[in-house]
Amino acid sequence: MRYLGRRVYLGAVVVLVTAMIGGLTATRAARLRQWLGVSVRTLARWRVWWRETFIASAFWRGARGRFMPPVMTETLPASLLEQFAGDERTRLLHVLAFLTPLSTRATTGAQAP
Repeated sequence: MRYLGRRVYLGAVVVLVTAMIGGLTATRAARLRQWLGVSVRTLARWRVWWRETFIASAFWRGARGRFMPPVMTETLPASLLEQFAGDERTRLLHVLAFLTPLSTRATTGAQAP
């Protein structure tokens, strides 16, 4: 699964990086830029996608009822990762599988960032 924009990022990068930017500091932003070449603007765009576009999508409106307790939209995607069982790698794989419909052309309502 890939998210397309001006650059191509693996879905795992988008999920994990966005999950950890809840408390984005200048130091964290600098590290992410160094490790991944991700600008602060890109991080902000990903965060807006999760917090606005994703939660308003037809996909999420149809899928959010599957989770108990409910996913806290204020802390997406970290709160979505917490919904799946297993170690960090397994949970990430489950989230990526869950999001797969968003990476197909047939899905409407939440274009990937």
